[in-house]
Amino acid sequence: MKHYNFITTALLTILSISLSTSSYAKPPIGMNTNEIQHVDSSVPFINVFKMAMPFKDAKKLTNGNVVFDKDGWPRDLKGGQAGSYMLHWLPAGTLPEGNYTVLYDGEGQIAYESKSGDVRIVHSAPGKDIINIRSGSDKFIQVALIIKRSNPRKYLRNIRVLLPGGICANNPFKRVNAANQCNGNYLSFEKHHERLVFNPDYLNFMKDFKVIRMMNLSGITRNPIRRWEQMPHMSKATWAGYEGVRGAPLEVMVKLANILNRDAWFNIPHAADDNLIRQYANYIARHLRPNLKAYIEYTNETWNTVFMQTHYTKQMGHKLGLDKDPNQAGYKYYSQRAVEIFKIFEQAFRGRQHLVRVMGVWSANRYMTPVVMEHKNAYKHVDAMAIAPYFFVHAKALSGVNSVPSVFALMKDDKKNPYSMNNVYKMIEQQMKFAKKYNVNLIAYEGGQHLTDPKARSTKSNPNQFLIGANRVHTMEKFYIEFLQNWDRITNGSLFVAFSAPRTCQFYGCWGVKEYLNQPNAKAPKYRALQKFF
Repeated sequence: MKHYNFITTALLTILSISLSTSSYAKPPIGMNTNEIQHVDSSVPFINVFKMAMPFKDAKKLTNGNVVFDKDGWPRDLKGGQAGSYMLHWLPAGTLPEGNYTVLYDGEGQIAYESKSGDVRIVHSAPGKDIINIRSGSDKFIQVALIIKRSNPRKYLRNIRVLLPGGICANNPFKRVNAANQCNGNYLSFEKHHERLVFNPDYLNFMKDFKVIRMMNLSGITRNPIRRWEQMPHMSKATWAGYEGVRGAPLEVMVKLANILNRDAWFNIPHAADDNLIRQYANYIARHLRPNLKAYIEYTNETWNTVFMQTHYTKQMGHKLGLDKDPNQAGYKYYSQRAVEIFKIFEQAFRGRQHLVRVMGVWSANRYMTPVVMEHKNAYKHVDAMAIAPYFFVHAKALSGVNSVPSVFALMKDDKKNPYSMNNVYKMIEQQMKFAKKYNVNLIAYEGGQHLTDPKARSTKSNPNQFLIGANRVHTMEKFYIEFLQNWDRITNGSLFVAFSAPRTCQFYGCWGVKEYLNQPNAKAPKYRALQKFF
């Protein structure tokens, strides 16, 4: 493997020369949202408690026979305590440092804890605390909130932990510290958080993307939700939690699209009944800005066996006798149910003018696509075929990774690596042929680098440290530029929705186009590449 360094140096020199041009074709670039979690470094909300771990799930902080109400607030501590990991391992700079306002209803006592001294109480009064949050010596923010005492007759609830400052009413994309920074139109987060909802820094990051895919924000992954009554609602203590529990209310997703004035991509839960879908469609039709389009996709990646929805579609396809082969039955059920969902949305929208009906297919599987598109002539009811073109080092080639340069060399090695960039271009070209055959657009619901080690359990293990390191160097910017230029060439400038909004690098991958919301662009090569296509 020693020859890799020489080869890589030459290869990257050629690549640098070929990409030195300042003019780029510009396919529209979208962005995928993140799951709502206490570790989400995109921090979407003014009220950061909405991303806190539910009290009942924080086993090390919640103890005793605590009784919870329907929204997840501890109604009776029964002599115990209820705690939540509110912010966890967020890099310094993710959030503004300073005084946060904590508002709550009821009677009780809240404590705030951090192992690194990231939080302290500045002032406390009934119904309101002022706490100071700053990253500690470890350069991360970690804050837990604990209800120590609560009156069961007026139990402590409706906790809101609000960012410092506010906005000027004419600019929702910039946070200000005080009223003197506005011309008489200051809106403080303390008074206006319910109306404003979104962290201005989050809005500022998202505003340049043409389409916002709500899949992760909606929490549909491994979520067995069936009925409209089970949908996330505004009054829940937190919108975070484990898979199957977390998810932002539909109102929040529509509001995000409206504030950004960007088309919204919605994913329908895999087990949703017709009434849920109808209510979902009616709400979007009534509340989404009329100039915006709604991309509609039934669930997500029903070909991917790590997800619950794949097994569900197989079971339903078998139940309906759609095919003897389980995989084929699943593909056909997915296709059939997707078309049923499209028709419900067409009724709600009174036509198709403001809809983009999306059928998801597997970019690497040319055999799945015709099954999905041709089952009961589904293609006649579809506007776009969506794939996830990712380039990476395949598991069978990971043994060749012994440095950051070797990662890039393997992503250019068409023989050793089936997911080299050139091999992925061939996959896109094959799917483009199908799209032309069925007279639909080919778009990307996700895409970019996919550098992971399936066996890794640490960010510092080999080859994981090199895979993560590759995400942090200038060469990754060049690879993204090349990749998007070729996507534009093959698809004639179709939508590419990148994955994903800022998130930290973990042992399972370095997925964010930034590692945290306010990371300097100089340290975010993937984001810099995307900027060139805005």
